[in-house]
Amino acid sequence: MFDFVRQHTRIMQFLLFLLIFPSFVLFGLEGYNRSLEKGAPVATVNGVDIMQSEWDNAHRVQVDRMRSSMPNADMKLFDTPEAKYSTLERMVRERLLQVAANQLHLGVSDQRLAGELQQNPNIAALRRADGTLDIERYRQLLSSQGMTPEMFEAQVRGDLASRQVMSGVGVTSFSPAALANVTLNAFYEQRQVQVARFAASDYAAQIKPSDADLEAYYKSRPEQFQSMERADVEYVVLDLASVQKSIVVPEAELKSYYEQNLSRLAGLEERRASHILINADKAAPTSERDKARANAQDLLTTVQQSPEKFADVARKNSQDTGSASKGGDLDFFARGAMVKPFEDAVFTLKKGEISGVVETEFGFHIIRVTDIKQPKQKSFEEQRASLEVDVRRQLAQRKFAEVAEQFTNMVYEQSDSLKPVAERLKLDIQQANGLTRDPLPASAASVLGNPKFLASIFSADSIEKKRNTEAVELGTNVLAAARIIQHSPARTLPLDEVKARVLEQVKAIQSAERARQEGTAKLTEWKASPDNAKLPASVVISREQKQQQAPAVVEAALRASTQTLPAWVGVDLGTSGYAVVKVEKIVPRDAAQNRARERDQYAQWWASAEGLAYYRVLKEKFKAEIKVARL
Repeated sequence: MFDFVRQHTRIMQFLLFLLIFPSFVLFGLEGYNRSLEKGAPVATVNGVDIMQSEWDNAHRVQVDRMRSSMPNADMKLFDTPEAKYSTLERMVRERLLQVAANQLHLGVSDQRLAGELQQNPNIAALRRADGTLDIERYRQLLSSQGMTPEMFEAQVRGDLASRQVMSGVGVTSFSPAALANVTLNAFYEQRQVQVARFAASDYAAQIKPSDADLEAYYKSRPEQFQSMERADVEYVVLDLASVQKSIVVPEAELKSYYEQNLSRLAGLEERRASHILINADKAAPTSERDKARANAQDLLTTVQQSPEKFADVARKNSQDTGSASKGGDLDFFARGAMVKPFEDAVFTLKKGEISGVVETEFGFHIIRVTDIKQPKQKSFEEQRASLEVDVRRQLAQRKFAEVAEQFTNMVYEQSDSLKPVAERLKLDIQQANGLTRDPLPASAASVLGNPKFLASIFSADSIEKKRNTEAVELGTNVLAAARIIQHSPARTLPLDEVKARVLEQVKAIQSAERARQEGTAKLTEWKASPDNAKLPASVVISREQKQQQAPAVVEAALRASTQTLPAWVGVDLGTSGYAVVKVEKIVPRDAAQNRARERDQYAQWWASAEGLAYYRVLKEKFKAEIKVARL
């Protein structure tokens, strides 16, 4: 097909004109472009599609967010097909819960929204010394994420409403103690058993397969003795790092970026404080809280009269075990590190000043500010290197779409070589030998471990005609193309080459069969004459304490009927052999010291199961469906 296109370019141009022109007339150029940009639907919730472009953008935002929060992490870990699919699952979940919240008329009050925003650590860091919010920095923070304050607050309000959908199930989940005890007793039940093992390896020396046995096994399983299809390839990768190499950052751009980010680059003011804490639980009776407050007031009077004795008073009286031994010292901290009443008090005091009695959820505090560290504004020259890295990355992100289009066009139009695109975009041509259709362990973390890329490499057109693959999107801002240099198809290896493997497998099968025959014979004999049974010493087993027994043995022993004891069970262990289990008696569970903890754990499991079941009901009710296959 591609040969026909290349050889009849003018005819194809004319046909495409006839096909495309009517759609321009009906929908307009802008509408046509918009439909192409959105791509195909990848999921649907309540009749509304999630488009490929939305998915790509959401994952790009997710990766950028991870990059900003963990700058030293390897972003390839978050840009895999699996990670991208999890982004789509999260989008479907969020859309589904939003639809359910709207249907259930769940709303969020302004007070609840304000409380949530106050607890946000990113917003708390933007507060001034007097506790007011720096609106300009707030807008800049949201703008860097492509949002306005109104958009962000609407998003938070929607998230809070969505949480109510599932929280209603969680808080009403109920697990009766009687039901929990029945389930837990069955799960943690112990049994005293004797286990006779008939290991296949014990019979291996007796097995002498004939040549006919080997040939019959080889012919019955040709797929086990094939050499894998392999290819030697060369490939090029276009990513942000390769685009950045060609970026020259203008001086004016650097200075503009520096001036726009002065407040962020300066960092946050930090303060060092010491405190004396008198514990008082919020749920304690009023009389106890009043007593704690009076105690704190007396200590306040003492340190106000002798400020130099603050550390001594803290060592002797503070009930904060973490700081009392250090004279109440809490070291330096910025806004957002402490609970709000404590923080507000610290950031309104001057160096050396002592607060009044400050009440928080932990009790009553007396606070003294011991030092103030103002953020140091570094000069343009001091930050030039890091500024250049940031600006170069931003410029590369803007330029990537343009370069990606060149890359895509060139690997297709000049399909007999990757050299032109590599020279034009200054990319390295890399090579890999012995590549297979399934990712090899050594390549799992590289582009050659991407199933989509491998499928393109091993396509019929690529194999038969040795042409470049199409430009394959491997992740956010990552494209790759490859070309096969040498291809070796899969083939069945001759028996002479694999005879040792065939012999090993036949001996393993026949040894296991001999062990199985011996084991079943002994099981029949011992059931009929229990006194003749020669068994090892008894052990007590459970799902928690397997006593080095195979999982199949443990499960068989615990599932065996105990209406008549002893009970006899035969367990087929596959190629490992066979086991005969004699269940002698049921052993009561251990002492009840962990019963309460186990019931709590069971209640959590039950609540999780109910939440999952409810979510599945919502998916069915609102017809939530992911239309792309999980890789």
